[in-house]
Amino acid sequence: MRVRNFVQDDAHIFCTEDQIESETILFCNILKEVYEELGFDKVSIKFADRPDERVGEDSIWDKAESALSKAAKATGLPFDENKGDGAFYGPKLDFYLHDAIGRVWQCGTLQVDFNLPNRLDASYIGEDNNKHVPVMLHRAILGSLERFLGILIENYEGKFPLWLSPVQVAIATITSNSDESANTLLEKLRSNGLRSIIDLRNEKINYKIREHSINKVPYILVLGDREVEENTVTIRRLGSKEQKTLNVNDCIDLIKNEALPPDLLKTN
Repeated sequence: MRVRNFVQDDAHIFCTEDQIESETILFCNILKEVYEELGFDKVSIKFADRPDERVGEDSIWDKAESALSKAAKATGLPFDENKGDGAFYGPKLDFYLHDAIGRVWQCGTLQVDFNLPNRLDASYIGEDNNKHVPVMLHRAILGSLERFLGILIENYEGKFPLWLSPVQVAIATITSNSDESANTLLEKLRSNGLRSIIDLRNEKINYKIREHSINKVPYILVLGDREVEENTVTIRRLGSKEQKTLNVNDCIDLIKNEALPPDLLKTN
């Protein structure tokens, strides 16, 4: 997880002091939704206050810590204190994910910064027609995208839900007689937005199935002479010992429905 380089989903929200609470609630809501959709049900939060080495006057830190503490309580989410672990410019909420084998990873963060806007000479005109210095909220949901991918892979042990799987379907032929039908099926799957591969190698079908299962491909579709003749496919789902035979179109509909991402599932 110690990456050489990384890209961060870092953002900076400029707001008024009165907006800190509402912006914190909005951020916590979207962060919770993202984590849940990616399969992380357990999230713990820590409130980190001023470190020994920091910028800004204590009076500014008092104001920032008070504002963030009030906002954190307004979210209704439980949090623990992490003394002295704030950023050098402001206090923060850190969000820790718990993966499938119990390890804890700090990913998301929300930091309240009363110091840098002053140093940037940032200002806005308030309702009183006077200049005011805004507050800056630093926020990240995933943190390092590359590191988060590693955490995600570890959490699922490579066995992703269908919508996340890099390869969703593998077509495996029993004999070369099925090659033409297999290629036609491949085109149909891809035209329906399903990430699919085809295996036409001159290998035994059990060998092909075992290899694609080891590679954690969720669906393996087997084509033989009988399937070609009846316009069907035999389906093997990763993690299940059962197999069933379906009409090609019914099979595609089945996989398409399961492959919908969580946001689309909610609207259907």
